Amino acid sequence: MENKKQFQFKTNINCSGCVAAVKPHLDKLINSENWQVETTNKDKILSVITNEVLEEEIIKTVQKAGFKIEILKSNDVG
Repeated sequence: MENKKQFQFKTNINCSGCVAAVKPHLDKLINSENWQVETTNKDKILSVITNEVLEEEIIKTVQKAGFKIEILKSNDVG
């Protein structure tokens, strides 16, 4: 079994339009079933589960799409 990690990031992705803007960038990097943004959370939490992508790659991808992002936490999920 491969070791997956869950990352959580604080972002400024704050509406469905913002999610739509970042979606093609993240979908190239990560399967769309493995990430989501909680736009109702005050910190606009982006959660990612992956065993292939590094934290730095996620950060660069979101920044390239024009959004702010910072790591909140990282956990092994199995």
